[in-house]
Amino acid sequence: MKTSDLCDARSDIAACELPLNSYGLHASFAGTIRTVQCFEDVELIRQMVNQPGHDQVLVVDGGGSTRRALFGDVMAGIATQNGWSGLIFHGAIRDAVEVGGMALGVKALGTAPRRGERTGAGQVNVPVRFGGVTFTPGCRVVADADGVVVLPPHLKETDIAIADTLAQTAAYAASSRPV
Repeated sequence: MKTSDLCDARSDIAACELPLNSYGLHASFAGTIRTVQCFEDVELIRQMVNQPGHDQVLVVDGGGSTRRALFGDVMAGIATQNGWSGLIFHGAIRDAVEVGGMALGVKALGTAPRRGERTGAGQVNVPVRFGGVTFTPGCRVVADADGVVVLPPHLKETDIAIADTLAQTAAYAASSRPV
């Protein structure tokens, strides 16, 4: 399901305002939110991707730092093996070429060659906020080439009827064509 169609269908869908770059083979992904809040530290992220991630997206608030990478090819391989739908970073990743070849969806501010620390500082499964959006554990997130959106609590993308919105868009496009 496209983020643009979801936003057209419901005004209560929150769209992340950051221009996140896409890495990994899956440009589109969706899942239930799990979170890590940390700053230039990879340990909690490593612990999370080592858990089963089926139908889940790990959202990491790294404070927007692009000085140190929070994720790379080794953790991407583990996340792929453990079935994570995707990962979203308010921070940097590294090993972009290798991550780009993996069957995983990854969004991040950019890349950095230096790895983060491994102290374990931070928090897991707490609401995190960046790009004008609060990412609450248990809610659904959808990401594609157009951006990242968070659905209201207790709502899945399959619950949203977009057929009427698509028909309205098609009618608008048809009415604006020159005769």
